[in-house]
Amino acid sequence: MFVKYKIPKTILWVINLLLLFLSIFTLYRLATFFVFRHKFYPKGIGLDEVIPSLLMGMRYDLRWIAFILLPIIIVSLRPTFSPFYSSLNKKMWTWYLAVVTFIVFFFFAAGFVNLSYNMEPLDAGAMNFAEDFSISWKMLWQTYPMLLMIGGLVAAVLLVRWMYHRSHWQVISKTDGKGIPYRRKHFIIAALLLLLFAWGNLSWPPLSRNDSFRFNNEFKSYIAINPIQNFFTTLKQRKPEFSEETAKQVYPLMAEWMQLSGKDSFSYRREVKFVDDTSGQQPNIILVQCESFSMYKTSMSGNPLNATPYFNSLCENGLFFDRCFTPHFSTARALFATLTGIPDAQLFKFSTRIPEALDQHTIINNFTGYDKHYFLGGDPDFNNFEGLLKNVKDLQMHTKGSFKSPEINVWGISDKDLMLEANEIFKKKSKPFIGYIQTAGNHHPYDRCISPKDTDFKKMEINKKELKKYGFSSVSEFNALRYFDYCIQKFMEAAQKESYFPNTIFIFFGDHGVAGNAEAIYPSVWTEQRLANEHVPLLFYAPQLLPPQKRTEIVSQIDILPTIAGMVKQSYVNTTLGRDLLDSTRKNNYAFITSTTGAIGMVTDSFYFTKRINFSGEQLVPMKPGISISKEQEEAIRRKLSAFTTAFFETSKWMIMNNKQE
Repeated sequence: MFVKYKIPKTILWVINLLLLFLSIFTLYRLATFFVFRHKFYPKGIGLDEVIPSLLMGMRYDLRWIAFILLPIIIVSLRPTFSPFYSSLNKKMWTWYLAVVTFIVFFFFAAGFVNLSYNMEPLDAGAMNFAEDFSISWKMLWQTYPMLLMIGGLVAAVLLVRWMYHRSHWQVISKTDGKGIPYRRKHFIIAALLLLLFAWGNLSWPPLSRNDSFRFNNEFKSYIAINPIQNFFTTLKQRKPEFSEETAKQVYPLMAEWMQLSGKDSFSYRREVKFVDDTSGQQPNIILVQCESFSMYKTSMSGNPLNATPYFNSLCENGLFFDRCFTPHFSTARALFATLTGIPDAQLFKFSTRIPEALDQHTIINNFTGYDKHYFLGGDPDFNNFEGLLKNVKDLQMHTKGSFKSPEINVWGISDKDLMLEANEIFKKKSKPFIGYIQTAGNHHPYDRCISPKDTDFKKMEINKKELKKYGFSSVSEFNALRYFDYCIQKFMEAAQKESYFPNTIFIFFGDHGVAGNAEAIYPSVWTEQRLANEHVPLLFYAPQLLPPQKRTEIVSQIDILPTIAGMVKQSYVNTTLGRDLLDSTRKNNYAFITSTTGAIGMVTDSFYFTKRINFSGEQLVPMKPGISISKEQEEAIRRKLSAFTTAFFETSKWMIMNNKQE
């Protein structure tokens, strides 16, 4: 048809390429839908329900296809640079397309891995791990068949390059001898049409990343967004953003919710005083930050697969909070939130990676007279854990290279060996100590997180249907969590034999949860709103110091250090947002949550409120069935939580950059 209208060869080839690229992009989008729909919708979702997402996705795809093809059109305005001018030109342009195709396929593969691993679309947050390329690569190598994946990627690119060649030959075969002249106007029209595709809209403003979130449904938005678009749009948002003026404006509201005195002072500094107790030695503190300790997968949630029976027994004899939420999904962010009392609200770059955010006040420094130890089985340079830990005065680091035990995977020694080596140090202490143990075993590569020497640990086989029903992606993940429970048991059994045990408070908490199907355990909000991503156990265990109690109110990871200080009657200075969970005057139970998809939220005992940062879109969802309120009440609650959520977010961003050591 185009030959009939004397369209130049280059334009014909570009049309063929556009259709080919659009087919490739559409196949990727359909593959994303069919592979991941049951992860987001355990009961299923039909293709007809995501047609608007697919149509919007086509607009994103046409934008990036236009970026790919525009150079061919623009350069070919000079005929001697056309792909049809010489065999050399043909070779250069097809190699250009092959390289671009490799980049596109790389982003597709990375998008698939990110959705599989984090259940979130690829964004600039991936740069957090690219900055630790060696460790990240080893993790991928030990988790996925990388040689097969790379070989498949190269083969796919070579196949597509052959298709470019064939398309080039077909254009020649159809146009030779037709006397088609070179007309510059065809190239100008083609360039304008591609520029329209790149704009993405027929009006102002141009198509943006935010348009993909208009569906108010994460999966439908993920189907719409192009991974290349999402990555490069969020790349510019990795710089710290905060406003002191805004933080001051929202301070009265923050002071009201946090019960701060002096609503006009704009100061979060609270000096908490206790009378010095000279009757005995101060209790020891052992914090265990538990990797990927997702509450709905554990025995404490009532999950019938019973992956953590020993830890469940500890919870029954300790002070256990079963509604603790982390501010974000990430190990580095968990370390930051716990040590500082601030949610890491910089969405696309870990605050541990921001030099200006590393100077932080921490309550741990108020524990005078304590020896302080940090234990990590691997490299503390990963995500710059070490940079943040330098804020803890006189901290003794026990990390990669300082252990007797052998490394079993990219994350270093096994969790059992890590905790037992920590125990060897603790039992030699004659003065109070704080130990911070950061585990890493319950993590990809699951098949390599179990130490081969632990032959007394026996793996279990569970059928895939049962695993899926109760939230596990594989039997390897299930056994990895069981092995973590085994590691805790071995550690506690060893600790109970030591003299330090009776006067020690053990604190176990998840660094983050894992998104997935929690419908068999919790109300639908956990799965549909991704609350499972941040819901973790929080246990304070000290049989001779703390009476057993199960607490069901909403609490946050940022509350851990103030609560510990209150338990041991340690005077401290709190300059951030964490609160003492055992303070009898405390009101307003809540936990703030952020997401790299551009959502912020607030969990309360009754509701989960979420809103989008850059555009309108708010949701108020009951935390449990049976909550019935009028429309007027719902609107009042929504307005109240919307204002508080925004205030918490703006305060957190400002505080990250201003919570300096004194």
